Amino acid sequence: MLFVRPARLADLDAIAHMARTAQPVLHSLPHDRAALEARIALSEDSFRAEVDFPGEEFYLFVLEDAATGRLVGTSSLIAAAGYAEPFYAFRNDALIHASRELHVNRKIHALQMSHELTGKSRLAGFYIDPSLRGDAAAHLVSRARMMYVAMNRRRFTPDVFTLLLGVTDEAGVSPFWEAVGRKFFGRDFKDIEMASGGRSRTFIAEVMPAYPIYVPLLPESAQRVLGEPDTSALLAYDIHLEEGFEPDRYVDIFDAGPVLTAQVDRTTSVAANESRVVREAVGTSASAAGGASYMVASQRGGEFRCVLTTLPPLPEGGHHHGAPHHAARGVAPLDSAARAALDVQDGDLVRCAPLRRETPETEDQSMGETQ
Repeated sequence: MLFVRPARLADLDAIAHMARTAQPVLHSLPHDRAALEARIALSEDSFRAEVDFPGEEFYLFVLEDAATGRLVGTSSLIAAAGYAEPFYAFRNDALIHASRELHVNRKIHALQMSHELTGKSRLAGFYIDPSLRGDAAAHLVSRARMMYVAMNRRRFTPDVFTLLLGVTDEAGVSPFWEAVGRKFFGRDFKDIEMASGGRSRTFIAEVMPAYPIYVPLLPESAQRVLGEPDTSALLAYDIHLEEGFEPDRYVDIFDAGPVLTAQVDRTTSVAANESRVVREAVGTSASAAGGASYMVASQRGGEFRCVLTTLPPLPEGGHHHGAPHHAARGVAPLDSAARAALDVQDGDLVRCAPLRRETPETEDQSMGETQ
């Protein structure tokens, strides 16, 4: 069984391998071993710290195969993006150019460098081993972060965002970078990607233009990719939409990739979160009994764990978003592998959220959608 847990210093070798091989580059995982070790140590400190409001905390998660102990994925949470330095993105604006004499009134699409996302919590560092099949593992390692947010609200801001890879060709060349970034930096896209540290570097403000970039003046190839995810980011894009994220008015300053934002209270992992009592699974499986895929998380002993499994639906009126643990209604029948991965026993409490949240508007059509 696959499960998500916080990274440890003992994971350094495996995480270093993922950092070296991940494509696109994981800004949250430096290639330098000493810097990576410091990053993991910061994550361990962040998980242990008593936090009343988000600051410089960084949370690194790993996806572990319980059968082999092998790490096959990673993801991270940044409590406040750009805590030390502003976090930069392009804001999509519409500028009005008008002349009463010529009877001209035109709305022109322009990009303005902005640091308005600074201070908001950010999802980052998503990576899945290419050997894994299917989408279940990707959902687990990505959405476990929001389960952690749901269980630790004070550590994060009311709004959260993520930045996805923009369109690049087979050689890793970004049409938007070639049209804009290269003109100012005079260097390859990958070089600046490595140096940017996740868009929180002073040199970005020093080199990138402070004045608007008029989109109609850009080559068509650059205009076409504005806010579009790369094919390699389509799965992550869909997972975030399923969680409740939406494209916002921002795009990445280097490759024009989409910025997705969400109000934490409206995400599936928070709005549909419920507390259940662990029971040993016996007899007919939950799947055969009309169950559904659920994220199930625990913090027994203070360490976060999360798995993806099948649970039966709660009785009508059984949802208790925000309810205290003693108010749990309903059970979570878990097999021995799931209980071991979560480090829970019969009678313990776990937090559960459905992989898909049905709404009156989407219930009838959900069977035809792709997770």
